[in-house]
Amino acid sequence: MSVVHRLSAGWLLDHLSFINKAGYQLCHSSQHPDEAPITSTSSVNPVVPSCFASISSPVDVPVPELGAAVERAAEIPHTQYVFRDGFFQVFKPHIVAFPQKKPQQRNLEAGHTELKDSTNGAEQEGGARSSDADSVANLRKTRKRKHSGLNQGELDALEYHTKIRGLIWEGSTSIVQEGFKSGFLQSISAQQSCSKNVVMEHIGCGLAELCEMAKQFPSVNENAHQIVQMIAEVTIPEQDLLSCVTENMTSYAKILNLMGQKYLVPPKSSFLLSDISCMQPLLDYKKKYDAIVIDPPWANKSVKRSNRYSYLSPWQIKQIPISALAAPNCLVVTWVTNRQKHLRFVKDELYPHWSVKTLAEWHWVKITRSGEFIFPLDSSHKKPYEVLVLGRVQGNVDLSLRKSEVEVPPIPDHKLIVSVPCTLHSHKPPLAAQRKLIFFFHLHLFLFFCTEVLTEFIKPDMECLELFARSLQPGWTSWGNEVLKFQHIDYFTTLQSEN
Repeated sequence: MSVVHRLSAGWLLDHLSFINKAGYQLCHSSQHPDEAPITSTSSVNPVVPSCFASISSPVDVPVPELGAAVERAAEIPHTQYVFRDGFFQVFKPHIVAFPQKKPQQRNLEAGHTELKDSTNGAEQEGGARSSDADSVANLRKTRKRKHSGLNQGELDALEYHTKIRGLIWEGSTSIVQEGFKSGFLQSISAQQSCSKNVVMEHIGCGLAELCEMAKQFPSVNENAHQIVQMIAEVTIPEQDLLSCVTENMTSYAKILNLMGQKYLVPPKSSFLLSDISCMQPLLDYKKKYDAIVIDPPWANKSVKRSNRYSYLSPWQIKQIPISALAAPNCLVVTWVTNRQKHLRFVKDELYPHWSVKTLAEWHWVKITRSGEFIFPLDSSHKKPYEVLVLGRVQGNVDLSLRKSEVEVPPIPDHKLIVSVPCTLHSHKPPLAAQRKLIFFFHLHLFLFFCTEVLTEFIKPDMECLELFARSLQPGWTSWGNEVLKFQHIDYFTTLQSEN
């Protein structure tokens, strides 16, 4: 599972492990063709490939039958893909703090006590820290004197950082220390031979452009029930792909050809490739989701200057039909940049508009393989953390989220998700478990019961949806105009193969 350590402060995640456990194994068998359709309806039952037909439930299958199934699976030619680990080879901070400046960024392995904050001067006698209110007041006075040129947005960001700085530092320190003890993280000395982070070439796939082109396609008859079937390696017409939700309900990965490019589709996954103006197929899918994760394309100066990707206005984000997609008491998680304007918008406008009650703020803390923040904690340029706002859809508050005998704990506040980030832009870490999956790797049978950070707060047979996704996950429905971006086959490498 991708959770390496679980502490009271939060979790240490292995993002790369999560991706590879999705089961990117291709089955090459002309004797056992897969008959599972890829369809736009939600009524289709998951189909177990004929080569695995004797296994319907990993829990209920007797051991002798499992052994026989493994032997049969071992005879089937297959190729396994793994995500290139170079995208997670982050050994040094992107920006290194100058030694003469305080608080100095140090290796978290040392387990130092919290550093003094040079910006607020808020320590009382005996080394005790002053209250957050005093710290904020001192910060504002200091900053207004020393940086009178800061605008209100920058002052708000400094105020917020002052409030959470101790939480980030202390929580990250305890989590990273566990990473060193287990060997998941390594000290600087072990990585001295690496002069710089590994940066691999990004793949251009033109998916957003395809979604824009799709607006010119002739409309599809709503009564026409399209079915797209993936047998081995297939090419799907662009119009078919953009007009319905595509499913891979098999137990192994598929290769999809689109506009001359190849994409790996993980097992038990579904997706819709479209932009926000063409979400109707997702609504027609008629699924209700117990968890919805949203990573909106927030507007900021950098995005506008670079034209790296299109962004949405707050008004456009509010138009996302959450009420039509969410099950009662659906858990909604929204990624927010460090601009306080966006954070206030989510909590004060967006969630109330969607009838979502804000329950907690979590932080994703980005570190190197050697346990350092990728940016200095007090950097005025970029912070080494991002914010997640968690809430629940209001309505039937008495509806049980799990089986009646299982209670769902309340969402805790101020949790940290600590991980080494992918070097690919906006590749977020996993938040919820993959569904129970069964995979065959040579003569070994692996049953994955993954426990991720959100799993305990939603029911076991959850339906999960990711909006503005750039990758796919088993058991999830994903939507976005670049939903296959990080599924491009060039991001993967072949681990092993059999003939």
